[in-house]
Amino acid sequence: MSYRFETARDDYGDLASGAVLRSAPGFPAFPVRLASEVFQSALDLRGGTGPAVLWDPCCGSGYLLTVLGILHRPRIAALLASDIDGDALTLASANLGLLADGGLAARGTELADRARRFGKPGYVEAAAASERLSRRLEEGGGPVPHSVRRADVFDPAALARAAEGFAPDLVVTDVPYGEQTDWTGDHAGAGLPGMLTALATVLRPDAVVAVIVRGRRVPPIGDVRPRRKSRVGTRAVALFAAGDLDGRSRSMP
Repeated sequence: MSYRFETARDDYGDLASGAVLRSAPGFPAFPVRLASEVFQSALDLRGGTGPAVLWDPCCGSGYLLTVLGILHRPRIAALLASDIDGDALTLASANLGLLADGGLAARGTELADRARRFGKPGYVEAAAASERLSRRLEEGGGPVPHSVRRADVFDPAALARAAEGFAPDLVVTDVPYGEQTDWTGDHAGAGLPGMLTALATVLRPDAVVAVIVRGRRVPPIGDVRPRRKSRVGTRAVALFAAGDLDGRSRSMP
């Protein structure tokens, strides 16, 4: 895959998982450049000029959404994170909290205090990164409205409750792939098709769903064809119109 949108090879070191953004065992990070590429491709497919309400219904640590909130603040109206796992929601709340008013500044103060107490260069570097990210977020438009909610991704009613008060028009999610993460819940066997079917009942027809999986391609979803697809490294990406997933198809750019 050649990058169409995120063409520059920027230094994403300030966004490294486990530095300013929090991490934990079992909650993998995601390649920053690929996250930015997928988001921009989905936004382009959606069309229009307005900022997106972006939802990750398999949010895990919230790393993916937090990174996109910092990188693309002017293009994002709000962020919605949901997951069925309580530990994931705790971690996602901490990471997305960085996007609240004063969140990154407070994190910088915390890291600077650790640097003084423990004398570790890594904390000094992370504190400086937090300051740079705080400036970037402020220059992009300031704090990002967001919410972190519990929902089983296979349960349309739970997803509808999670989306209440929002009108998501973009979904970007890195789905479980059986190494560090797995589908969970009573309907885990429904897998990717089950998730997309449930999401389609909540989203408006012109919303775009970007799915990222490990492997050479995203598995077929019945006879529904993705509007776009690509592959980079060990990951495959497919972009769907929500209306295609439940028969409410409409033309898109």
